[in-house]
Amino acid sequence: MSNDKSLEDIVEEPEQEVAEENLESELTEEQRLQIALEEAQVETQKYKDEYIRVHADFDNSKKRLEKEKATAVAYSNEAFARDMLGVLDSIESAIVLSEQIETGDNKDTINAIEKFKEGLQLTLEQTVNVLKRHGVEEVTHEGVFDPNFHQVLMQVDSDKHEKDEIVQIMQKGYVMKDRVIRPAMISTSK
Repeated sequence: MSNDKSLEDIVEEPEQEVAEENLESELTEEQRLQIALEEAQVETQKYKDEYIRVHADFDNSKKRLEKEKATAVAYSNEAFARDMLGVLDSIESAIVLSEQIETGDNKDTINAIEKFKEGLQLTLEQTVNVLKRHGVEEVTHEGVFDPNFHQVLMQVDSDKHEKDEIVQIMQKGYVMKDRVIRPAMISTSK
């Protein structure tokens, strides 16, 4: 039977246990404390190394997120700028056309002025569409003065309007999503 222990094995086991017990009892209190200290130092070093790695990972993540945020902020208006390039092209075309008006004869001038007006109208529509795509819309100017969207520049007497009703819009106001980026400059009735 190979699994059976021999008589010698059975006799040696208690002897090994007794030898280990004797070794432990032979250690002085100082030696036991020294061993415990060394084990604690090894464990402390393990935790310290783990802490340093975790802290380094955290710092790297923080730096990466700050860099990504800075990049996002730097290029946040890229789409808006790209959309505005078409408007810029239209304005440059209008300037070239105005120069042609100055140098043309009377018949060409009338035709060029019509094209110029049409080009300006198209440029205005193009600009409004670009702004709308980016969440910018005109403040409604009808009805009663609203301090959240309007700034009163003056009050006028008007028989056609009730008190605090908008009489005239001097400059349009705009909102971006739900934030006023420029209030409308208005006059109201007294």
